[in-house]
Amino acid sequence: MKVEKIDLSKTNSFSPFFLDYLSNTKELSSYYGNRPEPERFQNQIEQKDFSADKRQILHDTLLDQYVDIHPAVRANIDSLLLDNTYTVTTGHQLNIFTGPLYFIYKIVTVINACKVLKEKYPDKNFVPVYWMASEDHDFDEICYFHLFGKKHTWECDQKGAVGRFKTDGLSKVLEQLPEKAEVFEKAYKNHNSLAEAVRYYINELFGTEGVIALDADDRRLKAEFTHVIEDDLINHHANDLVEETSSRLTSMGYSAQVFPRTINFFYLDGDIRERIVKEGTTWKVLNTNLSFSLEEIKLLIANEPEKFSPNVVMRPLYQEVILPNLAYVGGPAEVVYWMQLKAVFDHYNTAFPILMPRNFALYINKPSIKKIEKIGLSNEEIFYDGKQLKENYLDEHSNIDIDLGNESKKLKALFDGLAEKAKEVDGSLTGFVGAEYSKAQKSLDIIEKRLQKAEEQKHEIVLNQITGLKEKLFPNGGLQERHDNFLNFYLNNENFITQLLASFDPFDYRFNILMEE
Repeated sequence: MKVEKIDLSKTNSFSPFFLDYLSNTKELSSYYGNRPEPERFQNQIEQKDFSADKRQILHDTLLDQYVDIHPAVRANIDSLLLDNTYTVTTGHQLNIFTGPLYFIYKIVTVINACKVLKEKYPDKNFVPVYWMASEDHDFDEICYFHLFGKKHTWECDQKGAVGRFKTDGLSKVLEQLPEKAEVFEKAYKNHNSLAEAVRYYINELFGTEGVIALDADDRRLKAEFTHVIEDDLINHHANDLVEETSSRLTSMGYSAQVFPRTINFFYLDGDIRERIVKEGTTWKVLNTNLSFSLEEIKLLIANEPEKFSPNVVMRPLYQEVILPNLAYVGGPAEVVYWMQLKAVFDHYNTAFPILMPRNFALYINKPSIKKIEKIGLSNEEIFYDGKQLKENYLDEHSNIDIDLGNESKKLKALFDGLAEKAKEVDGSLTGFVGAEYSKAQKSLDIIEKRLQKAEEQKHEIVLNQITGLKEKLFPNGGLQERHDNFLNFYLNNENFITQLLASFDPFDYRFNILMEE
């Protein structure tokens, strides 16, 4: 696999907020901690305080969650007991069949980051962790994936945290696949819950690299977070802190990605995951009959912490409380919303992790490479929209100039002169001249369109190739990695993940163009 790189800013696919973070814009420096550079991890290590008791709880919880476990994963779990072991974490929803391609890129980035850090800090251990968003309840975001141009959807009426969903209905999706994917056959047919299935295929796909899949929907882990749960339900500090940060960022011209609530926890029990709200002196669970007094809510937090599920504002903090984590690897939107949370971390005296953008990539197969070379497109031009590409091609390859802009200027000058003469003879004639000018300009526009169409017909084959190329590489006009599933590539190339591991540099924040050889 050949790799070429271009700056993210030249892809026209990333927000100014994200690009300013990468370019180390001074005005943003107070919204995060250490920069995403290997040299800065020593500072991060010195800031991270993680007790032996927490390590033991994390170790025991992980061993209880795993049934089948790769030796490399077991070794990494055991290493968490050592005070010189740290994690690098990424998180993602439990999309069926891994969802969009960038999920795989996230995991690969975390793996490679740990390898680079081990080389730089050989006396430390660095463990790649995938945080399963098992408590998320937005099923519509995880129930589909795109394979070979077709959308496959899991029809399901289960409710609550998706990690607890039964996998029964996924057999129908498996039957619809054009080819068998054994790893998913075993994942969904041999495991009862979606979380268990995801842990299995992560172990199968990335076990040799020691990737740990963590399901934080666990009583022991939630018990470490009770002080935050209680403070948020009673004092609501996070809401005020995030709103203040968001206001400052907005005044700087940046858009907020997350919006806090007065209470940033859901009530989680069985198939229920509903917001908790406070009305007067009572805490209520929306869409249920549940309500609690101050004393009752404190007892519930202390005795059943597993019934409190953090939202997008509190989940990052929960992660950093229960893991010996140094860095979070995320996409553009994630990096941005984490920066809205720095004040929350400071309030709870928790080290803010290094924010590492994941690797970004476009995979181009041999037939598409040949088309690109034949058309004569550069790496930057690949990211232009189709209309611009066609116009550029016609401008370069047309024998005549079909842009009648100069003729239009001359026509206007001619009628401006006629209007002046008409005004001298009879002022009422100026309206007539203006109307005739409009007719003439419309005729000129028609001529230009006819010339354009005729020229396009002469180059119809190449222009159609441009359209097809853009549709293949940028499905629905977006980045390939945000649409296509990795099976589009893995089914025809079992070494796809291995090649990604060899191609990605986790600390090179440019866009990767991966070309099949």
